[in-house]
Amino acid sequence: MSKFVCEPLGKQHDRKAFCSGVPELDGYLQLRASQDMRKRVAAVFVMVRDGDPRRIAGFYSLSTASIVLDELPVEVAKKLPRYPTVPAALIGRLARDVNFSGVGKLLLLDALARTLKHSTEVASAVVLVDAKSKEARDFYAHFGFKEVEQTAKRMFLPLQTVENLLQARQTP
Repeated sequence: MSKFVCEPLGKQHDRKAFCSGVPELDGYLQLRASQDMRKRVAAVFVMVRDGDPRRIAGFYSLSTASIVLDELPVEVAKKLPRYPTVPAALIGRLARDVNFSGVGKLLLLDALARTLKHSTEVASAVVLVDAKSKEARDFYAHFGFKEVEQTAKRMFLPLQTVENLLQARQTP
């Protein structure tokens, strides 16, 4: 199996060949991702095969966000300071090319690891996603994301859970 590398989106990556089967996601990568990076509203990362660095197997975007403390379940909120809002990391978009099955999991794990690594420099209490479809909801739920009841399609995962998840995956 080929090894994959995740890196910031650059001019060397072939965005036009990317096809997730979701026009909104394909269009974002092909037309708006670079602009979002230049304007610093999102950091976009692409996964490429080691040895085929132009072909994009998948991508995700990260940005900062916040969530109202009262929107989190009591068992999560009680572990956090009583600020009106808490800092979060937002995985704004995540998609894999239809020719690369299994890459979605790798993308999500990379996004979670990157968020955890940088949380000491830019704090985040939770990771947020907006699951646009039932398939997306099921995908994120598989990794422990829970729905934010007050916000349709929004899901969250506490950063402590991210840390536990990643540690469990590293343990043989």
